[in-house]
Amino acid sequence: MKAMIFAAGLGTRLKPLTDTLPKALVPLAGKTLLQWQIEKLKAAGITDIVVNVHHFPDQIINYLRENDNFGCRIAVSDERDMLRETGGGLRKAKSLLTGFQSPESGCPETPILICNVDILSNIDLPTLINAYNSNEMGVVVVSPRDTQRYLVFDENNRLCGWTNIATGAVRGPIANTQYPIPNTRNLAFSGMQVLNPRIFNVMDKVVADKGEKFSLIDLYLSIAEKEILRAYIPENYRMMDVGKIAQLSEAESFAASLQL
Repeated sequence: MKAMIFAAGLGTRLKPLTDTLPKALVPLAGKTLLQWQIEKLKAAGITDIVVNVHHFPDQIINYLRENDNFGCRIAVSDERDMLRETGGGLRKAKSLLTGFQSPESGCPETPILICNVDILSNIDLPTLINAYNSNEMGVVVVSPRDTQRYLVFDENNRLCGWTNIATGAVRGPIANTQYPIPNTRNLAFSGMQVLNPRIFNVMDKVVADKGEKFSLIDLYLSIAEKEILRAYIPENYRMMDVGKIAQLSEAESFAASLQL
């Protein structure tokens, strides 16, 4: 199995730290954010990893080299020419993520686990991976936490839209009022998913609409009518978005509590 860590962001919410280093190398409880993610993947048996870079890219490349890639096979997807957002970043890394055989199952290609470098959680990765169905497009980690922007799922936990409860904005299949979808529920995206590599074959519409810069949410909503993306709600889930300077002290305690 392959994994991708999104580490290309500018980290503007973590200024002034990110004026001189990339967000991925912000220290937390004795490790960098990037090291936390790599070690969690490695503990789950995932050692083929792609890391995308943009902001201070050479710092990340040198850091990985100096630490011998933490005993993993790590490829860098270099986005220093342009920050492409999450969906565009995944598309840019296609050649690094596809073409791997699964000798155990005989499947032509194995799924891809994707995570954000700045989101820490206690999620059990093997359980998440087991929830993936190769006949569908993927599973998306979500939770019922309070926020303003939600993914919307139907009674079968299939993605059917997106909403901003503050503005009333609605996108995706649920925006088609001619075909109302009953028994929907709003769940907050947690920045992690397991995707079928076939995802690269269904990007044409969102690329035509958005160009090279688009988010995974843009991609998901563009295919939700025809492709199945399921909600995955972990049990006893705890997560933290390490997004702001003011949260670093709390994040230190949270990171220290995680058992890898």
